[in-house]
Amino acid sequence: LQLVESGGGLVQPGGSLRLSCTASGFTSDYYVIGWFRQAPGKEREGVSCISTSDGKTYYADSVKGRFTISRDNAKNTVYLQMNSLKPEDTAVYYCASVLAFATVQAMCVSLTGSRLQMFDSWGQGTQVTVSS
Repeated sequence: LQLVESGGGLVQPGGSLRLSCTASGFTSDYYVIGWFRQAPGKEREGVSCISTSDGKTYYADSVKGRFTISRDNAKNTVYLQMNSLKPEDTAVYYCASVLAFATVQAMCVSLTGSRLQMFDSWGQGTQVTVSS
């Protein structure tokens, strides 16, 4: 897949942003698309994932209850609605995809380090800065 992110920007603490990830080049109905982030000096980490086939989702504990991932298959787009943003959410946000081979829960838990390598298509990233 080819993936393009958009929607990043500067927002005050407590504010909201919606990121978009538009994909092209689908060869199957069964992908997992994830949102990841990398803060300066920190390791890239998984934030949330969604199955393109059944819409099941996964969230990292750090964003559960604040972020919502969704998909619009007609537009080939996955969204990440981010509410109640905190300064520690500041990072470059990436979307990535992989053909699904297990449940979203199994594929997306603890997405750090070498586990990121299972995602084989990545977007270029979009900066999110949370600051007053």
